[in-house]
Amino acid sequence: MQYRTFGQVGWKVSAIGAGTWALGSNWGPQDDRQSVAALHKALDLGCNFIDTARAYGNGRSERIIAQVLKERSGDQVYLASKIPPKMPGDWPPSPYDALEDRYPASHVQAELEASLHDLQTDCIDLMQIHTWSRAWNDHPAVFEQMARFKQQGKIRAIGISTPEHDQNAVLDLMRMKLVDSVQVIYNIFDQDASMQIFPLAQQMGIAIIVRVPFDESSLTGKLTATTTFAEGDIRGGYFAGDRLDRTVRRVEAIRQSIADREPEMATAALKFAMKPKAVSTVIPGIRNARQAELNCSAGDQPPLSNELEAELRRHYWRRPFWYAGK
Repeated sequence: MQYRTFGQVGWKVSAIGAGTWALGSNWGPQDDRQSVAALHKALDLGCNFIDTARAYGNGRSERIIAQVLKERSGDQVYLASKIPPKMPGDWPPSPYDALEDRYPASHVQAELEASLHDLQTDCIDLMQIHTWSRAWNDHPAVFEQMARFKQQGKIRAIGISTPEHDQNAVLDLMRMKLVDSVQVIYNIFDQDASMQIFPLAQQMGIAIIVRVPFDESSLTGKLTATTTFAEGDIRGGYFAGDRLDRTVRRVEAIRQSIADREPEMATAALKFAMKPKAVSTVIPGIRNARQAELNCSAGDQPPLSNELEAELRRHYWRRPFWYAGK
């Protein structure tokens, strides 16, 4: 496994981390025993960065992670979690929402304490605000509270996870030096983060965590126009209507571009996500040991060639905000 420096924080983190949304909820039925096996396999293969969130099954993902780390007490593993906005409410937040309503101090405190409890630790390496609104940039008071958590020794670093429809909403937070890391969507289809966020991150010494490198699994190359999803699987909405057919056709064009230059399409997708110098770690989701093995193998291979990266950039897809539904 290759290791990279996590911004100015300085941690040496694995190029491939573990995304754990599916271990908690929203991706169809998941056996906790498979989740445990997946995390153990990832750690065996050199992964030392695990990303989770309170919203992943109301702490279910965090509790599974705590169980695994208890069994591996000697391992150096960096834990990242996220504080969600207070619900009910829109996700991502509406520009008409007030920050004090969605991230009130009492809610932020309670969510942090819940994460500390479920992760069975007294300090979380990285705590992130799970989503954001550009409307809050003038008075981002929640980060004053996060800074106090850092001073109190309850967290070691502060992060922000971008809102899916407006990732550049976090640029002002980066310029104000309020965050140590930014978690972004970046993949062959969605390349917007490379235009402003990545250069600014390098300039400011801010770590970049890449999520959704597989575009919710399409860039593994395993979906077909007739693929169906289990009840409760977020992909049922993400690929609703004609979206699945349109996506599969574009994925086939990407497959032709890759040809025999990479052993697997999923490997090429991960290498594309790892390629920018600004990226500290990529966190593909894992559900079982085999997925962990395939993902981690990309972290121990030569980088994507400049030529193939340039060719894959031509598959940039300026599509509408799919997360909001059909």
